[in-house]
Amino acid sequence: MRLAVVSLACLTALVITPAYAQQDDREDAQALRREIAAMRQALEGMQQRLDRLERHDGAAVPASASLPAPVIAPTGTANLLHPTQVPGVAPPVLPLRESVADPSTAASRPDSAAGPTDPDLKGFFAIPGTDTVIRIGGYAKLDAIADSRGAGDEDQFIPSSMPVGGNHRDVSNFNIHAKQTRFSFEARRPTTHGNLRFYLENDFFGSSDGYQFRLRHAYGQLGNTYAGYGYSSFMDPDSLPDTLDFAGPGGAGYLLVAGIHHSFALGKGNTLTVAAEDPKTELAGASDERAAVNRLPDVTLTARMERDWGHLQLGAVARSLAYDGDDERDRRMAGGLQLSGSASVGERDLLLFGALGGRGLSRYTADLTGSGLDAVVGADGHLDALDLHGGFVGYTHYWSELWRSNLIFGQLTLERNAALAADAFRQSRYGVFNLIWSPAPSWTMGMELLYGRLEQQGGARGDTVRVQGSLQYNFIK
Repeated sequence: MRLAVVSLACLTALVITPAYAQQDDREDAQALRREIAAMRQALEGMQQRLDRLERHDGAAVPASASLPAPVIAPTGTANLLHPTQVPGVAPPVLPLRESVADPSTAASRPDSAAGPTDPDLKGFFAIPGTDTVIRIGGYAKLDAIADSRGAGDEDQFIPSSMPVGGNHRDVSNFNIHAKQTRFSFEARRPTTHGNLRFYLENDFFGSSDGYQFRLRHAYGQLGNTYAGYGYSSFMDPDSLPDTLDFAGPGGAGYLLVAGIHHSFALGKGNTLTVAAEDPKTELAGASDERAAVNRLPDVTLTARMERDWGHLQLGAVARSLAYDGDDERDRRMAGGLQLSGSASVGERDLLLFGALGGRGLSRYTADLTGSGLDAVVGADGHLDALDLHGGFVGYTHYWSELWRSNLIFGQLTLERNAALAADAFRQSRYGVFNLIWSPAPSWTMGMELLYGRLEQQGGARGDTVRVQGSLQYNFIK
């Protein structure tokens, strides 16, 4: 159409030129120039109208045609119909991976960068008239669980909760639940001080006998400064293995806590994070006569290195543990270290690992958080921070694009202490093998075999085997 307009204009000029040449020599040349200017103006008007028509036609491309990636716009409705690109977000450095529980999505990252399980940040749409984009996410998950004998917690596989002995120890159990079903809300926008991110997430593990709402994450992050409730900066979500069981290995660092932290970018994928978090002295045998006291926040320092082959993270936490009793009180400094990471093996496989140790560190482990085993008061009234060490290793193998398996082993050991009860925790072991099938991005099915063993302070032992089948539908993936 553009070519036809230009050709018509040229033909018209050729036709009228001889007519002007035959006019009287006394005709003012200025009139000719005015006519040419008028024609030029008319041609420009036709060209502008043609451009508008072409833009209108381009917006109505048929569904079978290939559309370019849309861009974010502050106004209009086009962005409500197509996925929206999130501006200013750095792509992940870590190798891409799949995960059922997907702890990496909720993790805080420097300048709110994308994570290895969500590199494209799909599902955002723009709020008209603003620079803010939002996303509603989560998944529905059904778990069918069969235990060979009593496992303590029927919904999660936590070896420290296993009964040892008792009348109903050897009774098998079957359970179906959907407590891991999760909802999340996320908002992002660019600012002059870096990317702003707000993240809210819940599941339904708030009670053991029902589906009570439980808050998992509620935080804001501007640039590299985080404040709110979520993962402790001591833990490493990117190292957690891919299990159908929600709890994961007991020897992994794991804690949801309120706090504030700031990350310093050191270049080349290296960061240093300093955090102050809500303290909670978990005292063995706490009572009205002997109450735990929290005087200072837990302070964490974490160094992290990310490369295209994987990552390494070294975290350290310092704690002030104290108690107050009738005519007695004491205070101890405690803390520990955790080294964790991931490494690509071949083209698709992945190695995940973590190792931790220290005193008064039980609160920061998946198996013992909330168990009251950070410290114990001895017969002499002195507070003793309990030694703890453990770890895990996991290997992910992709059989094909749709099938993958994970082999995981973990162990956690607490020191023997005469002040602890004979049935208190001493050591746990955790083993998993699974087969997971993802025929579509938002649909995952799998079967998992789990083994757990618990040893108590008095030497008594118990173990169990669990078979778990899961079906999961992701809202956005």
